[in-house]
Amino acid sequence: MVIFFYDKTFEGLLTAVFDAYNRKTFPQRLMKTGETPPLFTDEVYTVWTQKTSAERVWKALERKLKKEACNMLMHVWLSELAGSDELLFRYICKTFDTKHDISLNFGDADVLEVGKIARKVGHEALYLKQFVRFQKAADDLFFAPVRPIYNALPLTIDHFTDRFADQPWVIYDLRRKYGYYYDLQTAHEITFTDDDRLLDGRLDESLMAEDEKLFQELWRGYFKAMTIKERINLRKQRQDMPVRFWQYLTEKQ
Repeated sequence: MVIFFYDKTFEGLLTAVFDAYNRKTFPQRLMKTGETPPLFTDEVYTVWTQKTSAERVWKALERKLKKEACNMLMHVWLSELAGSDELLFRYICKTFDTKHDISLNFGDADVLEVGKIARKVGHEALYLKQFVRFQKAADDLFFAPVRPIYNALPLTIDHFTDRFADQPWVIYDLRRKYGYYYDLQTAHEITFTDDDRLLDGRLDESLMAEDEKLFQELWRGYFKAMTIKERINLRKQRQDMPVRFWQYLTEKQ
């Protein structure tokens, strides 16, 4: 068994592909640098992430694959699922080893799995666009906590910078403890040194703007007034609006 160790970054994965072709040695396992290799390992190799090597691999992929297929690869990486890096490694190698675009070869198990995972991550990004609810803080900053299953937040930032371009905001992933701050010009990745107070997904009332609580009450009143009791279908609600988002929705409090 041949094992490549790398830093578990996307650039590191692309560098691993570059090194594999350069060495003419292809791994059966990809592991994080520092992990203990399994028994009966024949060869180990440590990949040192190189930006130039990663860029060469990515540009080669862009030449061989359609934009949609390249986007699917990023979606699979953001899934953070166990073994997704090895799946991507095999997919990329198959892309380079054939003259044809493999993205439509649905007879290949890896192609099917990439498409399946990419769709799940895409759906999670769509949920974020639909169910993010901002809360206005006393300093006029709009804050929204999220806890997506997959690391789909980066896929939504262009949407929010376009949709809410006239207000400063922060969207924070409580599961992965990072987020994005939009300063009316650019969205910057941020982390909080202490985010324990945000675990329930609600701003403390002492941090809210004076009119935020009123707006929330008005929104809940509107939601209640528009509800037709005779047509309430909780099963359909849970299908279209997963329960895991309810704690962040003002109208569901």
